Amino acid sequence: MKKQAKFGVGIGIIVVALGFLAWLGYGESKTYYHTIAELETLSGTARTQRMRVAGTVEEGSIRHLSGRIDFVLQGEGKALPVTYIGADPLPDTFADKAQALVEGRPGPDGRFVAEHVQAKCASKYEAAPGKDNKGAAASSTQRSSM
Repeated sequence: MKKQAKFGVGIGIIVVALGFLAWLGYGESKTYYHTIAELETLSGTARTQRMRVAGTVEEGSIRHLSGRIDFVLQGEGKALPVTYIGADPLPDTFADKAQALVEGRPGPDGRFVAEHVQAKCASKYEAAPGKDNKGAAASSTQRSSM
């Protein structure tokens, strides 16, 4: 009977420890999405939570400094200064006027400290307005039949 009690206590400790680790991981992985305009209205603990913010990179605002990259995101008539301190290199599409999504936390000085940056430049991959894409499809079909 004593062996079974020790085994039960050991299993109980393992289950509680795994539950606690799962709860901690869940809390750290939660990321809220906010707009640049919403950031000004946040207060208390909402201001210190991990979050994502999207906007357009302001032209001429990208500054490469030692250990970080500073830039400004614009959206809804508001501007948000951002400091990227992540270890990963920035995407190739990260440039002036590109759409960017930053993930991190607001700093005490009003600057957003980003750990991850995603960027896209949709105009690079979309057809130009007024262009006919059927010609491109037809030419590729002709090439494949040869």
